[in-house]
Amino acid sequence: MAGTKNHDYHILPADPWPFIGAFSALTLTSGGVLSMHSMPFGKYVLLLGFALVLLTFYSWWSNVIKEAKAGDHTPVVQLHLRYGMILFIASEVMFFVGWFWAFFDFSLFPSTLAEVVGGQWPPKGIEAVMDPFDLPLLNTLILLCSGTTVTWAHHALIHGDRDGLKKGLWATILLGILFSSIQAYEYAHAPFPFGENTYGSAFYMATGFHGFHVLIGTIFLIVCLKRAYNGDFTPRQHFGFEAAAWYWHFVDVVWLFLFLAIYVWGGWGAPTH
Repeated sequence: MAGTKNHDYHILPADPWPFIGAFSALTLTSGGVLSMHSMPFGKYVLLLGFALVLLTFYSWWSNVIKEAKAGDHTPVVQLHLRYGMILFIASEVMFFVGWFWAFFDFSLFPSTLAEVVGGQWPPKGIEAVMDPFDLPLLNTLILLCSGTTVTWAHHALIHGDRDGLKKGLWATILLGILFSSIQAYEYAHAPFPFGENTYGSAFYMATGFHGFHVLIGTIFLIVCLKRAYNGDFTPRQHFGFEAAAWYWHFVDVVWLFLFLAIYVWGGWGAPTH
């Protein structure tokens, strides 16, 4: 019979959101460039692009959730969604590799970059660095705890314990908010500014982008919590939550490298604040 589906794949209907998403990204980046050059209406274009990107996120992912509820996410489709999330996390890993590369390039050979770092690391002009065993160590423990709570939520979901799922998500979200609050306080009281030298630039770009990822992961988990209260997710089909958990574990692992490489090793021997 014509039109009969005899495969496990989900053929997507026509959808405007890929085109709208591309236009939104163009508007957002164009607004950023215009704003940086103080061009007329630059900020308004930037805000419009940001709003369109958020609208695209909400609408496109809403469609994905509707497809899941309609039974379109067969085991084959779920497998390919997992492949996509793995590739996305791999791209994020390479993003952070760039910041680590920059930090090690400056710090490992300060004598060859005498004009940039003054022949020493941390460079001249950095009177003190952050004490790694103060707030950074506390944030490390917070993120490690959050990794256990999101795993608790995952195992609760697999075993049909929806109450445990909600409690684990609540605990993880609150720990993520606590981490972001402590990092904001740390930045506000940092002994060195952003942009005056290579140390400050590399430090804030690496840890700041990680903080941004923590915010994104927290929002991701809040959406999962709302869906849990709506009755979504089953022990056999819960890729949305699984993707959020993978992303959160990725954030945890990146922070461990940041803590050891930038906070502990990168400021070794320098006065602490």
